Amino acid sequence: MSLKIFASRPLVIAALHLPDFALSRHRSMAWYEDYAVANARVFAEAGIPWLKLQDQTRTDGLATSDTLAMTAAIARALKAEVPEIGMGIIVEAHDPAAAISVAHAAQADFVRLKVFVGGAMTAQGPRYGLGAAAVAHRTALGRPDIAILADVHDRTAVPLSSESQPFAAEWAAKTGADGLIITGSSFPDTLARIEAVRAAGIGRPLLIGGGVTAGNVGEALGASQGVIVSSALMRRDAGEDDLVRWDLDLSRRFMDAARAA
Repeated sequence: MSLKIFASRPLVIAALHLPDFALSRHRSMAWYEDYAVANARVFAEAGIPWLKLQDQTRTDGLATSDTLAMTAAIARALKAEVPEIGMGIIVEAHDPAAAISVAHAAQADFVRLKVFVGGAMTAQGPRYGLGAAAVAHRTALGRPDIAILADVHDRTAVPLSSESQPFAAEWAAKTGADGLIITGSSFPDTLARIEAVRAAGIGRPLLIGGGVTAGNVGEALGASQGVIVSSALMRRDAGEDDLVRWDLDLSRRFMDAARAA
C-alpha cells in the first residue's frame, strides 16, 4: 500500500503539543479544541503539510480512558476545522493500542511510536518494545493505511541493550514500521546516525525527529525523507494561557527554507 504521508515534498511535520491533561483539569474541552484549532491554522497558513497532535499526559501505565477520549475528540475537531492539513497522533503513555485507536477514530494518517523495539530506560521507568502489539492492533482494526513512524533509539531515553542504531533500525523495519525516526544528541550526531542506517541498507523512509531549524532544514531534507519540528517554530513571548503558541512568521520562514532544499 502507498502511504499518503510519504508522497509529500517537502515532508514537514509540525508537532502540536497538548498540555498534560492530568495537570490542567481547569481547562474545558472547548479551550482544548480552540487551542488545537488555532495553532493548526498557523501551521496550515504557513504551508506546513502535516501536523502531529501530541498528547503529553504522563503516566507509568497505559493511557487512561479520559486521555484517549479527549485526544480523539480534539483530533476530530481539528480534522473538521482545518481539513487542509494532514494529521498524525502520538500518545505519551507506553501503550501499543492508544495512538492507533485515536488515529482510527479521528481518521488520522499516521502515528508516532517510541520504544518500538528493544528496551529503553525513560523518565517513567523501563519500557519495552511495543511494535508487534501495535502492528497487530492496526491489523485488527483493518487500518493498514495508518502509517507507523517508529523512533529508533529515541534521544529522550537510554537503550537498555547495546545493539547498534542500524541493527535496531532493522529490528523496527522487520517488526512493521513504515518509517523510521532517527534523532541524535545533536544535529551532526543525527546526520551520522542516518548515514549509518542508510549504509546498512535499511529499506524504510528515514525522518529526523528533532533539532531541525530554518538554518539546517535544507541539509536535513538532503539527508532524510522528512523532518519533525516544533520548538523552532514557537513564539518566544507566549504565555501559559495563550491560545496561540506557534509563530506564523517563523513557520513561513521554515517552509520557505524547506521548499528551497
